Order: sequence, then structure tokens, then C-alpha cells
Amino acid sequence: MMQNRTHTCGELRLANAGKQVKISGWMENIRAVSANLAFIVVRDFYGTTQVVAESEDMVDTFKAINKESTISVEGIVRERDSKNSKLPTGDIEVVPAKVEVLGRCRHNELPFQVNRSREADENARLKYRYLDLRNPAVKENIVLRCNVVSALRQGMTEHGFLEITTPILTASSPEGARDYLVPARNHPGKFYALPQAPQQFKQLLMTSGFDRYFQIAPCFRDEDARADRSPGEFYQLDMEMAFASQEDVFAVIEDVLPPIFAKYGKYNRASSAPFLRIPFAEAMEKYGTDKPDLRIDLTVQDVTELLGGCGFGPFEGTKVKAVAVSEFHETRKFIDKTLADVEVVSGGKPYWFRLDENGEIVGGIAKFVQPIKDSVVSALGLQPNTLVALSAGELARKTAGVLVKTLGAAVPGHMEKEQYAFCWIVDFPMYEVGEESGELEFCHNPFSMPSGGLESLLKAERGEIDPLTITADQYDLVCNGVELSSGAVRNHDPEIMVKAFEMVRLGEEDVKAKFPAMYNAFTYGAPPHAGIAPGVDRMVMLLAGEDSIREIIPFPMNKNAADIMMDAPGEVTQKQLDELHIALVKPEE
Repeated sequence: MMQNRTHTCGELRLANAGKQVKISGWMENIRAVSANLAFIVVRDFYGTTQVVAESEDMVDTFKAINKESTISVEGIVRERDSKNSKLPTGDIEVVPAKVEVLGRCRHNELPFQVNRSREADENARLKYRYLDLRNPAVKENIVLRCNVVSALRQGMTEHGFLEITTPILTASSPEGARDYLVPARNHPGKFYALPQAPQQFKQLLMTSGFDRYFQIAPCFRDEDARADRSPGEFYQLDMEMAFASQEDVFAVIEDVLPPIFAKYGKYNRASSAPFLRIPFAEAMEKYGTDKPDLRIDLTVQDVTELLGGCGFGPFEGTKVKAVAVSEFHETRKFIDKTLADVEVVSGGKPYWFRLDENGEIVGGIAKFVQPIKDSVVSALGLQPNTLVALSAGELARKTAGVLVKTLGAAVPGHMEKEQYAFCWIVDFPMYEVGEESGELEFCHNPFSMPSGGLESLLKAERGEIDPLTITADQYDLVCNGVELSSGAVRNHDPEIMVKAFEMVRLGEEDVKAKFPAMYNAFTYGAPPHAGIAPGVDRMVMLLAGEDSIREIIPFPMNKNAADIMMDAPGEVTQKQLDELHIALVKPEE
């Protein structure tokens, strides 16, 4: 028994009928039927209970209390005449003898109706998040998050991993995103950085002799928000294994994640081990993306030779990609709207034609395809009632990938939605040509081991191979078209590390300056090691079936990385700035 209640609001059943009880919670609603009859709903973390006021005095008592006030109700449990089969407590009600206000809501009007808060404006939800979280539907996502984190911890511990926390205040490091900087009061002009990931620390743990490490790690990156990315901070299941290969990492993840997805997911079916492995180059050609949604049965075909000379201007002298959608019975209006949506997302203009029920080429660019109809039908294996969506130019591959995703989800019969389809994307390029610099840059992770080790780098240096052909021992875990994590076999050899950085115009002194601890540690004999870091936020978002990551974070920021509930970021006093040796320079108007 607790001080303010004998039972929770989700606990009482018919077996409790006739008992004197005390429940506490928020007064969710009151429905006054007459001067001496009112029905009140009391809600706590565990559920709701109906209270029935049957006297004028008791009705007046409840009517004087604002909704969302916290109250305690003492009374007798009885069987309801009109039962509610949708509620666990729907067979009973409480007839009150005493009501006490524990925490009064001093607002006659609420910013939104709590049990319908998900319909409210997002800014209102974020500003009054403490009210939004009272909504059971919102609360369930946070409970799910707790359960998933607990299951992850249990799974990693059972596999012999030690949970070790790494520093939050650390040094700035070039890891792909902007750092959050923290001024150091005792070191004027110097700054800590919040870690973008525990990457260097976990590799140092391997060098220190710890065999298996993990943590539910907070990571901080100053980057823009997306539907699947929270600005500012996020959490990942960070792990690393010594004396390990890619296969060892895969084995752990393929054992830990599927049971969690099957148990806690919106869909009760998840890929079993081994997950499908798709080389990066194949994924880009076949799906138009390195994040394929394997629930969709559509793929991309290269039709450059087939249609490049058909006489249609946008196809001449460039790559042409096709996505064939069988059993297509949608309208022209549907086609126009869907392809317009694809163009907005991809930036590339899609084209189309259709093989109708009579086997005739119709619509879109049909007049250019008609002369080579037989070749096209044969090469693409077309059947009547098939839509062929096409893309061309520099954005052909990207546009085709968006076509696959959009048409697969929109056209009935091409997406088996209620499952979690995992795959590994492997063999990423080690290097790429930077869009802005026009020079060789790391493609993915500079700490990855190049496939072939030092020898492949030396061959590229000697001009025997193109450095763009060098792949890395790195991998992404993808689920339902969402990248859950990136990982790699690490480059633990100082000689190979220096040579890898020399390829992007950084010498040994640069490596020592940028990564001093890790470079020096590796010179004392580092074991081969590998790891990965699945994103907890994205994982829970998938499990909950949510489209926005903010729905599964207790106190999320808005799209501009602002916490409008706490009014952060905010101004500080001049005294604070002076202590930190900081002078503010106002931007020019």
C-alpha cells in the first residue's frame, strides 16, 4: 500500500467489488448528467478508472476541480451496469466518499486535450511536453524505449560485453559533423567538445586490453534535424570487440536484435540470421540507394543501351534507369501526382510509359518506345498492365531509388509491410571524390581498415590501381529502408593508418596532431578489433511504427535544435562570459 493510494487506476477488477479503496491520479474528464450524477475519469501511469458521483455535494466537489488536477479518491468499488470491454477496468467503478486535491491545475483552459495531444500543433506539444507525456499513447513510446534499452543491455551482457562509460567532455575531432564546443574556464581560449561518438575511446579500450565493450552512448552533433534524426543529441548501442572480424560483429548483432524486434515491434516478424548481405555497388545499381527497403519487391534496371538511342532528348548520351511495376491498375492522375512527388524528393525528373491490358505501349513517352516495343518488352520481361517509370541524367540512380521506394509503398501488392527486413550493406568504397573539393576524400569512416591492407594503398600510390576502387572493411545495418548503424573493422596499424591519410593529403604529423592518443596507443601494440553502433532512437522509432523520431524521445528539440520548453539555447550573464573568457561578437545586420 502506498501513502496516496491502495490501488493504481489500471488495477481494479470485479474481484475488488465491495472493497474500500483509494486511488490517485489526474482528473481527465467529468461528465455531469444531472445535478446529482456525474461520471469522472481518473488517470494515472497505469490506466484509468471511472468514478461515479451520486450526490449533489459530491458532483459540485468534482465540478469545482479543473481538469488535469491531481486528486485522490476514497470509496467503494462496485460492478458497473454499463460495462466498457475496451478498458481493463471497464467492469467496475468507484463510488467516492472522500475527494482530496493533491495538486491543483490552475488553468481553466489547457493548451490541448491531453488524450488527443498528438493531434495538436507540434510546437504546442514540445512547449508543454509534460502534458503531452500524460497522453497514454505518447507515454507508451517512452515505456517501449525503456524496455528496448533494458533488453539491449541484457543481450549484450549475455554475450560477454562489459558496459563502460566514456567521457562526455573531450577533445574536438574531425568526424564528419560540427562539434558542440564547451569553453574551459581554467584554460582560457581552449574548449572541450561533446563527443560525436565514443569512437576513439572504444578503440582505446581495445588497445587497453578490454575484450568486449558496450554502452548506451549519448552522442552530440550540431546538425540539422530530419524525420529519422534528432538534432543535437542521440543515443546509440555502441560496441567494440577485440581480436574480432566482420563476421564476429555480424554474429552478435544477428543474435541480439531479431528477438527484440520480434518481441517489442509493431510487426511480430523480423529477419532471422544470417541477414542478406549486399555489396554497396550492387545496392546502388539494384535499388538506387545504400538503404534498400527489402519489403518492396521492385528493383532498378539499367536500360541505357536499350533506350539511350530511342530519340527522346533527355535520354541521349546519359544513363537511363527503369523501374517496372507489374499489376498496375492506377489512374493517370495517380501517375502524375506520384512522379511529381518523386521529383520533389530526388531532384530528378521521372518519365514513364505503360504496357496496357492489351499489350500496347501507351502514355508518357510511348511514341519514342513504340518503335522498339518488342525489344523493350523482352528485355524488361514486361507483362500487360505494367507501368515503367524511368530516370536519366546525373540523378538517374537517385531518382530510380526514390521511384522504387515511392511506387513500392503506393502500388498495392509490391510491399509486404508488416515485417522487419534487415540487411547488411558491405564493401563500401574507402575513398570518393569530394563534391566541393574535387579531390580524394574518405567516403565513410577514416578509421576503417582498407580491404587488402597496406598493399592496396601502396598499389594506388604507385598508380597500379585507381584509389576509388579500394573498398573498406566497413558495413551498414539497414532495416526497412532505414540505416540503423555503421560499423567497421578498424585500422589498428599506425603504418596503414598514416598511408590511408596520405591518400587524402594528410601526413603522419597531421595524424599525430588530430588523433594523438589513438595513434600513440597503436604504437604500443593494438589488437585487431571491430565494432558497430546501432542507433537506439531509430531502432525504437521503427519498433513503434512512428514516422518521426521526436515521438520516441522524452524531451525532444524542435527542427531548429531549440528546446522551447526549457527555452534553450538561451542567453547567459556577462559574469558567466567573463569567467569563461568569452567576448560575444554580434553578427552584422
